[in-house]
Amino acid sequence: ALTDLCAILLCCGPMLTCCRRVIISPAEGLALPEGDKATFHCNISMESDSGSEYSLNWYKETNHSQAQKTAEISRYKPMTQTEKYRLINHAPVFKIEILNLHQNDSGSYYCGLINFFEPDKVMESNRSQLIVTAVPQMNATDEPEMEEGSSSEHIKAMLLGILLLAGVVVLLIFSYLTFMYRRGDVQEPPRENMPMEEKPPVVSVSTVDYGVLEFQRDQCTPVPPKTRPVEQTEYATIIFPEEKPVTPERSKKHLD
Repeated sequence: ALTDLCAILLCCGPMLTCCRRVIISPAEGLALPEGDKATFHCNISMESDSGSEYSLNWYKETNHSQAQKTAEISRYKPMTQTEKYRLINHAPVFKIEILNLHQNDSGSYYCGLINFFEPDKVMESNRSQLIVTAVPQMNATDEPEMEEGSSSEHIKAMLLGILLLAGVVVLLIFSYLTFMYRRGDVQEPPRENMPMEEKPPVVSVSTVDYGVLEFQRDQCTPVPPKTRPVEQTEYATIIFPEEKPVTPERSKKHLD
């Protein structure tokens, strides 16, 4: 039995080695959200890297449909990049990055080694599953709370700004009035509804007025200039009696 087992291993060893040349990792697959980046590695064994010319292709299968080629990189090219894929050559390991994931990127990925001068020109690796999940959306019940919170913050900011502006205006008015008051330009406004001051009753009082009366001589009589006497000034006192109201009887007597 041991001899038979050794014979089977010797016969199938080359075949198994040939099938394990190209290995993709992670073998268990990936599960990532939309917008993220998926990275796979393809490892080529040293037996396949014995100076032969080859290139590496990446394939994608969806729902067990026919595989589609997605990207390619040659042995001597260090890196190649497209809008969707970035391939980096670290021989014997090749890395592929799937950028900006979408749900339609989900599927099975594997790499294929293309030998140009060997009988087995195509060697495929195992499959690795990629699952792209949708980004969790916000619940409708959470949106009003956020909107209410943002609106309340906005109202608080507006009220604070209005209060600050009102304080600045009041301070400016107070400063202006203080400055004008110090200059003496501010007058006390008239007070409304103030009782008018009562004027004392007018009492007629007899007064004595003094005047100057000049008596001149007749101008027709010529007087020599040398013998003209010195003009004299005489003063008279006139007393005005107290005014009495005019009554009808007094008026009649006056007329008589």
